[in-house]
Amino acid sequence: MTANSAQSQFLARDQRHLIHPLHNPAAQKNGVVWVSGKGAVLVDANGKEYLDGLSGLWCNSAGNGREELARAAYDQMQTMGYASGYAGSSNPGAIELAERLAELAYPSINHFYFTSGGGEASDSNFKTARYYWKLMGKPQKTKVISRIWGYHGVTLAAMCATGISSYWPMFEPRVPGFIHIPSPYPYRYAATEGDSQGIAAANELEKAILKEDPDTVAMFIAEPVQGAGGVIPPQDDYFPRIREICDRYDVLLVADEVITGFSRTGKMFGLEHWGVEPDMFQFAKAITSGYFPLGGVGLSDKVAEVINSGEQVWMHAYTYSSHPVGCRVALAMLDIIEKEDFVGQAEEKGRYLLNALGAALSDHPHVGDVRGLGLMCGVEIVKDKQTKEEFDAGDKVGIRVHSACAERGLFSRVRGDVFCLAPPIVTSHAQLDRIVEILHESIVEVLGD
Repeated sequence: MTANSAQSQFLARDQRHLIHPLHNPAAQKNGVVWVSGKGAVLVDANGKEYLDGLSGLWCNSAGNGREELARAAYDQMQTMGYASGYAGSSNPGAIELAERLAELAYPSINHFYFTSGGGEASDSNFKTARYYWKLMGKPQKTKVISRIWGYHGVTLAAMCATGISSYWPMFEPRVPGFIHIPSPYPYRYAATEGDSQGIAAANELEKAILKEDPDTVAMFIAEPVQGAGGVIPPQDDYFPRIREICDRYDVLLVADEVITGFSRTGKMFGLEHWGVEPDMFQFAKAITSGYFPLGGVGLSDKVAEVINSGEQVWMHAYTYSSHPVGCRVALAMLDIIEKEDFVGQAEEKGRYLLNALGAALSDHPHVGDVRGLGLMCGVEIVKDKQTKEEFDAGDKVGIRVHSACAERGLFSRVRGDVFCLAPPIVTSHAQLDRIVEILHESIVEVLGD
């Protein structure tokens, strides 16, 4: 097999047997087969190198080739590859990880349940919220409010919370009891009230709660920075107002920290930027840098105390909950995060990247917005900069820019015509400069200078 034919032969085999996430045979026909990686660089089957513009899928913040993570998995597998985490069983890694997270997480959150990923974590929080309110004598509080452009996974219930409508049609009818409010989306949210844009956007939650009846609403779930929906950081006054509304109407505030958790935004967890604590939060991705599937939920002392008071068995379980290998990899990853100051790196490199993107792209007639928080940035491409008019979907501008970037050695993802960036935190400044250079060249190729 020659180097030039390696990828095409892999892809032919792939198409005979594999069903992919977001399955699209036409897209897969010209896909990329990844065979190795080091740091922020990925290598395909033909030997071509790419900068990883999205940390895989927002997760591989430590980059590839981290021996510490591989060693942690190997050592645990040698000792004990698996044991049940069901009640009546435990393992040292799970115990230590829960203790460690209690030190790192929001002060009021000290109780943790482990899953295999973010979608499971969403479903775990939906079910936990329902059980909590039953124990509180309010069994009608079952509804979940989330936001347009929010992403919370694609298991059936998580898909219903996800506010990206393209995920819905082929699987409808959706589970009832999921309501979406507008995103705060500073570039596009139109406030109709006299308040600030952030307060007006937060008040969308109050309107929805009142419309549904507060006695029926269990929780509001939100990413501190909306990620897959286009990297949308909120206004500074948004989440403090959200917290007030949740408290007023007895609604649990759930932070989806699957992308923002463990340093990505320049804080250990995203809501720390605004001094807000959730009642529950969920995590995955960067807790193991994607080296092992692990996620989980954290419960506040208030919620955990009620759950622990229940006389019945909490009938919620996953085979791989508290997986000993995953917990050991997570502990090793937390060591890396702390020793290498990922929080500080993400804050500094994120500012550097955002400034560089702004300097290179803000004057382009089709770049409407350059935004970000920490080491996650979004570049929104528009047809008309003055009116913010979007290109027709049929123009496939975002896809064309993405393809041009891939040709030059940058691989990431787009949401429509928003180019998303969240490179590994170990990405060097020289590599960040190259990311900006490639994106600029690609936009010019597709849309002119």
